[in-house]
Amino acid sequence: MKKKEIRQNADRDLFKSQVPVKSDFVDTDPWRVFRIQGEFVEGFDALAKVGPCISIFGSARTSPDNEYYKAAEKTAALLAKSGFGIITGGGPGIMEAANKGAYKAGGLSIGCNIELPFEQKANKYQNISLKFHYFFVRKMLFVKYSIGYVIFPGGYGTLDELFESLTLSQTNKIEHFPIVLYSTEYWEGLCDWIDEILLKKHAAISPEDKTLYKVVNDPQEAVDYILTIIKRDNFISKACR
Repeated sequence: MKKKEIRQNADRDLFKSQVPVKSDFVDTDPWRVFRIQGEFVEGFDALAKVGPCISIFGSARTSPDNEYYKAAEKTAALLAKSGFGIITGGGPGIMEAANKGAYKAGGLSIGCNIELPFEQKANKYQNISLKFHYFFVRKMLFVKYSIGYVIFPGGYGTLDELFESLTLSQTNKIEHFPIVLYSTEYWEGLCDWIDEILLKKHAAISPEDKTLYKVVNDPQEAVDYILTIIKRDNFISKACR
């Protein structure tokens, strides 16, 4: 079995406690600030004129013969034909499916790739391919250049993107763009927990927070909902300002 290549982990290095030891300047926090700034500048420069985009998230482990892979590919193709660029994390699985759907439909397909401790190759269906060391820079670009999210079944990373978008919407840190969860079968348990535990039992969220997302079961249903919210709230003209 081929041994996985362990790579440098920029995020982990950044969050280490500092101790007074002699080290190269490139291993110090002041240097990391320049590197972080450089990633923001590169990302802003590359995406400044891309136009309205939808970010699609989901598991990197989803295989091409999986129903969710096929649904993500179709959803991205429909969105691309509706005039939206597609942004993903640039890797395999659902990310590849979404990039592939947009790419083959003749749309703009963007991958915001991340350097991980274990090497992960970028998929080949990208018109614009960016590479980041820091998760928070990458996540900032997802939010800044998207006017909608489609969340397919996934793991911790997918949940991170979901709950960050819900938090930013709930606290009015961003305008509430459409957030779509794909597959009742997959998300039903989480949605029930939000209803029964967060809302009813502990009142940790408000009833209106339930309206921050919608669960769908069909690519066209996802696209129709996104288009409805975007037109209702005039997100296209806002994004082009």
